[in-house]
Amino acid sequence: MKIILFSDADETARTVSLSLSSRWPDCTTISAPPGSSALRLVLSESPDLVILDLGAVDGRGLDLLKEVRGSSEVPVLIMSDTSDEAVRIRGLELGADDCIGKPFSTAELLARVRSVQRRVTPVAREGERQEAQRVEGDHISIDLAAGRVYVDGREREFSATEWKLLSYLARNPGKVISNRALTANVWGLSFVENSTIKMCVRRVRLKLGDDTQSPRIIRSYRGRGYCFELPGESGPHRAAS
Repeated sequence: MKIILFSDADETARTVSLSLSSRWPDCTTISAPPGSSALRLVLSESPDLVILDLGAVDGRGLDLLKEVRGSSEVPVLIMSDTSDEAVRIRGLELGADDCIGKPFSTAELLARVRSVQRRVTPVAREGERQEAQRVEGDHISIDLAAGRVYVDGREREFSATEWKLLSYLARNPGKVISNRALTANVWGLSFVENSTIKMCVRRVRLKLGDDTQSPRIIRSYRGRGYCFELPGESGPHRAAS
């Protein structure tokens, strides 16, 4: 496994490198030089994971994240001070796959890395039906295994957070998913503003061609959450959003 670490905090860099090598002896951790181009380094090294310390790269953390996400889908784990919740949320909205607050323990760091690995390299569970990996309906085709979405035969691009939201809902069709469940399973946090979830849902609806005023695919259930409903199937009793 090859990991690129963007952090000019020596102590953080040492902690991350030692933690990873102790768990995965064959892991190579590349510390990005100060001022380096994130995208150029990612493209030249083809890492399995990028770890980005938002607070320790001369204030360029979010810019580096946008640079990477502009042309690469490499998994990104961001880290920041636990008090900077707004920064962490912004990082997730820009496409980070997970986040970890500083200071952190070795156990939490390794758990976050494993979690990201599992999400970006999904393996079908034993006994899981193959057809469950694809959702088809009307003009939409969602390939959950490949992470691709087609609307009217044309592929649509989704940010990492948008895809996690859509795939989580699509894997639970007909079930009303609460904001609390979305917060934990999509954002990986204990709290996210309802407005943040609502905006993300709206962006996904627009990309699916769903009517944002009277949605048919991702429906709102007042006080309960959101539900992905396959065309032609009846869902739970719906309250107006």
